[in-house]
Amino acid sequence: MTLEELRKRLSEVDRELIRLVAARQKIVAEIGTHKIQNSVPTRDYEREREVLKGAESQARELGLEPELAGEIMELLIRASLAHQEQRRVAAGTGGAGKRVLIIGGAGKMGAWFAQFLASQGFAIEIADPSSAAVPFQRVADWRESPLDHDLIIVATPMKVAGDVLAELATRRPHGVVVDIGSLKSPLRSGLERLIAAGCKVTSIHPLFGPDTRLLSGRHVVFCDVGVPEATRAARALFASTMAEQIEMSVDDHDRLMAYVLGLSHALNLAFFTALAASGELVPSLQKISSTTFDAQLRVASLVARDNPHLYFDIQTLNDYGAASLQALRTATERIEQLVQRGDEAGFVELMAAGRRYLESRA
Repeated sequence: MTLEELRKRLSEVDRELIRLVAARQKIVAEIGTHKIQNSVPTRDYEREREVLKGAESQARELGLEPELAGEIMELLIRASLAHQEQRRVAAGTGGAGKRVLIIGGAGKMGAWFAQFLASQGFAIEIADPSSAAVPFQRVADWRESPLDHDLIIVATPMKVAGDVLAELATRRPHGVVVDIGSLKSPLRSGLERLIAAGCKVTSIHPLFGPDTRLLSGRHVVFCDVGVPEATRAARALFASTMAEQIEMSVDDHDRLMAYVLGLSHALNLAFFTALAASGELVPSLQKISSTTFDAQLRVASLVARDNPHLYFDIQTLNDYGAASLQALRTATERIEQLVQRGDEAGFVELMAAGRRYLESRA
């Protein structure tokens, strides 16, 4: 058989694979409808384990790598969950007849919230100075709006959000005001003014990016600032999703974000800055790279392509940000000292301590 004939057979198998995936998704849609009608949870972990074990067992029988079969099935399961979650969100009627104003709605996360809330039946209005096209009704300037909405989402950059919240306080909107900032330090004053004005306000932080389709395994942090009614309303927006909802204070949030965001960002900034200063070209390094290097390079590449202004704000606007940068500096200096002294025992203990810490989080 010629190479062209073999390729033709392969193409036929590929087409059959896609057809089968499409057929699988149709069944997934039927399962999703059944779950909604019978109030069955979207996710069934026991069923997922059965599917994965079955796929890996069949792979062994067919002489296929079980890991490959497992990876394929995990991808299909995630696609199925995303489809079912979206149908469940759309089936909800919580937003019917309600209006939402998203200040900063043309930005990435603002646009995500616009689509997310629109799927729940909310009528969306976008207020944003950007000229970017949006598929929703546009408000030229939110300051000229009567602010008679049921929900107001503040999705502006953090440097602006504090002023927006403070200005909203002077207008005393009757609807629930929700900020979605990655940090709360620069928003404290604005939040306090809204509270003093008697407004229904709460603060949340969706710990995922605007490309997220499936909220299973994702976290949304809710910071109740003293108006439980507003926090309950914000939590209800995610009730039909599989997102994990976490409540914490504003102070705890920013203290933890100094490490979750600030430290992880700084580590990757240092990594690609050191590489760039080394004079070694990435293609050359990749030819002889290791598993660890490749994994770190992938994460660093994502960071390097992200919004530098947002990353700068995360480093500079957090009241607790200095602690994580100092911790990184101290850790780097300690490693350098161990290496320079040739202290193998100390180096081994350093790694052992790290392993114990990471295992304690599992």
